[in-house]
Amino acid sequence: MESCTVVIGSTSYKSLQEMAARSGESIPAILEKAIDHYRKQQFLAEANLAYAALRNNPEAWASEIEERVAWDITLADGLGE
Repeated sequence: MESCTVVIGSTSYKSLQEMAARSGESIPAILEKAIDHYRKQQFLAEANLAYAALRNNPEAWASEIEERVAWDITLADGLGE
C-alpha cells in the first residue's frame, strides 16, 4: 500500500492515538474508516439535496411518479404468487 504524509493538529493526533489504544487498531486503519464514513455521509447529503430539488420541481416530480408507476407493474413479472 502506498503511503503519504498528512499534517494534522496535535489535538486530532492525540484523539487518534487514544482511539488506537482503545480499539487495538492502527491509526491508519482508523483514518481510513473515518474517511470512508465521511465520504458516505457526503454522498448521502448530496443525494438528499438532489432529491429535495426534484421534489420542488413539479414537472420533474410528476415525471418521477410516472416512471415509478411504470416500474411498479414489473415487480412480479414472471413470479408465481
